[in-house]
Amino acid sequence: MKYFKKYIDTFKGLRKEVWFLAFVTFVNRAGTMVIPFLVLYLSEDLKFSKPQVGWILTSFGFGSLAGSWLGGKLTDKLGYYKVMFVSLLATGFGLIGLQYFTSFESFLIGIFIIMVIADTFRPANFTAITVYSKPENRTRSITLIRLAINLGFSFGPAAGGFIIVNMGYGGLFWVDGLTCIAGALLIVFLLHPKEVKSTAETSLQLANERSQSVPAHKDSFYMLFLFILFLVGVVFMQLFSTLPLYYKEVHLLNEKTIGWLMALNGILIFVLEMPLVSFFEGRRFGKLSVLQYAILLLGASYFVLILDAWFIVVIISVVLITLGEMLAFPFANAFAMNWAPKARSGEYLGMFTMTFSLAHIVGPNLGVQMADKYGYDMCWIAMAIISVIALFLMKYLKRLTTLEHHKSLA
Repeated sequence: MKYFKKYIDTFKGLRKEVWFLAFVTFVNRAGTMVIPFLVLYLSEDLKFSKPQVGWILTSFGFGSLAGSWLGGKLTDKLGYYKVMFVSLLATGFGLIGLQYFTSFESFLIGIFIIMVIADTFRPANFTAITVYSKPENRTRSITLIRLAINLGFSFGPAAGGFIIVNMGYGGLFWVDGLTCIAGALLIVFLLHPKEVKSTAETSLQLANERSQSVPAHKDSFYMLFLFILFLVGVVFMQLFSTLPLYYKEVHLLNEKTIGWLMALNGILIFVLEMPLVSFFEGRRFGKLSVLQYAILLLGASYFVLILDAWFIVVIISVVLITLGEMLAFPFANAFAMNWAPKARSGEYLGMFTMTFSLAHIVGPNLGVQMADKYGYDMCWIAMAIISVIALFLMKYLKRLTTLEHHKSLA
């Protein structure tokens, strides 16, 4: 009961609009069943080779990159409300249609177009969080949105495995598409569009300050931070690409069991992430210090897979990667939001979003191609080495925070 009371207390003080955003996100992510099973669908159902699967995942990443860039531009021009609504609505219809693209070339193009549309949502969503949340609650607001994502994601794969067994992969595309459309409709009912006007007025007031701030691409400290996050993203992306293939081919797990493994990730985040974030914030850990712990956990999650092929090691790996994820993304998001000059917040956050899109271009293809040519153990060794490199770079970045103007954010 004490833990439950403390757990509830961690949510206090968040604005109602943040809760509405979280609910919309939950509905949308509860239907995100295609992504965890995409690699299996391409290899098992469409009979694509591993290299072909790798290139489709790269096309996925390029679409995400283009969508993140486009979303930032459209958010500045149209406001986050319209961008979120249109993105969800169009993505819903696109996913329903994607199941009818069965050749390698058509799926390659189709997944690119859908991801361009889908990921215009991300910069708009970040902007909405910035507008609706109080500065002192920003990390917890981000964590609540992530909680909604992962609560939906824990439900989605488990239900997805059931749908595949009973309806086939086509059922996933229908459910995923319809939940995106439902998310768009919920935006209309729950979030008032008048908020866009105040955002536009704020943008006009900040326009004169742009000349006094450093552009994101010239901020060497921030660019190093993004490069480290890129490495972290490459390692983390294996969870949705190479690892499901590893579960299927090495441990001979069926889609239902793989769905439950993916669901474990979401369940752990739902139960532990907000208290964990509150604990580190309450102890006043620097954000970059927390990110070092996160990188260490992510690297360890792949290292343990090299040690033994016993199934319990798979569960340990999922727990470690989940703990790393819980520490990495809320604090990385909060650091980027706090670091960005107000007059250039869209620019800085757009580059932050694009960093993970770049990781999606490189990470899944790299992992799948390595597993195909050199085996899974070599892939896990490579991910562990990348994690070590990221950890040392983060330590170096932390040393730079001895400079006075970096201390408060690190």
